[in-house]
Amino acid sequence: MPANKLSDAERTHILDVVNSPEFVDLAPIQIYAQLLDAGVYLASISTIYRVLRDNRQVKERRAQARHSARAIPELVAVKPGDVISWDITKLPGPIKGKYFDAYVMIDIYSRYIVGCAVHASESAVLAAEIMTTTFALHGTPQVVHADRGTSMTSKTVAAMLSDLEIIRSHSRPRVSNDNPFSEGWFKTLKYAPVFPERFASLGDARAFMADFVDGYNHNHRHTGIGLNTPADVHYGLAAATARARTAVLQAARAANPHRFSTTTDPKILALPGTTWINKPMETTTAEMKDPSTDVELAA
Repeated sequence: MPANKLSDAERTHILDVVNSPEFVDLAPIQIYAQLLDAGVYLASISTIYRVLRDNRQVKERRAQARHSARAIPELVAVKPGDVISWDITKLPGPIKGKYFDAYVMIDIYSRYIVGCAVHASESAVLAAEIMTTTFALHGTPQVVHADRGTSMTSKTVAAMLSDLEIIRSHSRPRVSNDNPFSEGWFKTLKYAPVFPERFASLGDARAFMADFVDGYNHNHRHTGIGLNTPADVHYGLAAATARARTAVLQAARAANPHRFSTTTDPKILALPGTTWINKPMETTTAEMKDPSTDVELAA
């Protein structure tokens, strides 16, 4: 028997915690981060997943789309305000065929929702107004990235971005993976247990989105930013959270040293140095000589 094997009582306790009303709708990584911030170490993320798998409580919710490799837009952010990703998603209205349009703008470095508005229809004029308001509040970004929808490629939006000297970037046609931050956030939104089947009115949709965005910005621990909240990263508070977490983990190691294989914090708690949309593959350049032409070719 390995020295660090969990007892039956400990495995039962993990199941009781993750299936409690407080955590039943959260993923293990969210539970891990929230307990850690509350000064409680339950188990490692992999251990929680292992216990859930043993009890058949882990499964993928849907098949993942795959796309062939093509020439892609490459954008990088090293701090909040470098790159904003935006898109529009449909919210189901009170009857079949009726939808409201949610305009959402995300800072890709911090994952902070800097702008969100719900309207009865999609409009390039509305999009430009929302951007202008958002930039006045959070500052002008260097790049604004979007897909190739009608509003995104409109002359109205293009002219507004040009006037502000903001670089425009667009996804390839029919390739949603070129706008992963917006698409990923829409999945988070619509797969949330609180997302309703339909909204009774435009006012209901606006109220729901306001509450959801506020909760996401200030309570959701995001895997891409060291399990910090977007607000903590956006406003420079993540370093203090990291120090507090390190103290909790050090205490856990001291209490049960045989259950830890390293003295360093898990990599999932580390903040990213850079954030990419389509990070280029790292290649080395070697020179090859074509004997037929005696020309140096780069490979």
